[in-house]
Amino acid sequence: MTTMTENEVLRDALGLLKDREQVAERLLDSSRKHSFDPDTELDWDAPFEDGKWFWPPELVSLYDTPMWRRMPEEQRLDLARHEAASLASLGIWFEVILMQLLVRHIYDKPLTSSHVRYALTEIADECRHSMMFARLITKGGAPAYPVSRLHHNLARVLKTVSTTPGSFTCTLLGEEILDWMQRLTFPDERVQPLVRGVTRIHVVEEARHVRYAREELRRQMVSCPRWEAELTRISSGEAARVFSISFVNPQVYTDVGLDRREALAQVKASGHRREVMQQGAKRLTDFLDEIGVLRGVGRRMWKSSGLLA
Repeated sequence: MTTMTENEVLRDALGLLKDREQVAERLLDSSRKHSFDPDTELDWDAPFEDGKWFWPPELVSLYDTPMWRRMPEEQRLDLARHEAASLASLGIWFEVILMQLLVRHIYDKPLTSSHVRYALTEIADECRHSMMFARLITKGGAPAYPVSRLHHNLARVLKTVSTTPGSFTCTLLGEEILDWMQRLTFPDERVQPLVRGVTRIHVVEEARHVRYAREELRRQMVSCPRWEAELTRISSGEAARVFSISFVNPQVYTDVGLDRREALAQVKASGHRREVMQQGAKRLTDFLDEIGVLRGVGRRMWKSSGLLA
């Protein structure tokens, strides 16, 4: 393995990598200008508006299925409310994992560097996001929907043994698909104002997190040993599989009075749902493909997850 200095000039398929410290300094500047306190930024006391959605209907898992067409509008709205709670619960789970991975990443880095300062800033952002999502779940009146015990414990293993490039790949998996959906949500006037406000804050602040993770993943994939790159490809494929299964907790169907087995079967058969998930992941999978993550066994695992066409 070649020894690499922090300032070494690196290049990948996308071109020259930017200086790590300069990237972090720009992100820190953006954080100073465009960060939000959800507790004061949003009107948590305002009542929800009748007839408005908690999630755009086209992004609800059963949209355009035979079951959806049989459901009355009130039940569709209720399913959207429960799926929004499920996604917020998934978001908290991912962010708690991400915070731990970021702390691991900076543990051996120069603690006064801009790179570490930005990581600490991002951890603070993720703390606020997790609290914001939890408050939205409570306000919406639906239960929290934790992932299965199996996936909860698989993540415990992942965050313990993950390679550094694997950590940043999983970070992007958790951030970019939800970000794509939230970019459709916050300008949508059919959606509850509070939900739009939550997604707007998350989109603005997550843009910095995605930039940080992409730049560092490129650096890691260029500089890491071959075994680490291959392990990253496989672990990211497994993470994609878990993510796609966990995206909507099946309990939401039972909680709104639907037959769970029939609902799961119709979601699995839905061409619209498959297109939504692949479109949501496309920006990420195109990027991962270009930098060499989607290869071999890992690529086949991404395909089996349904996130890669």
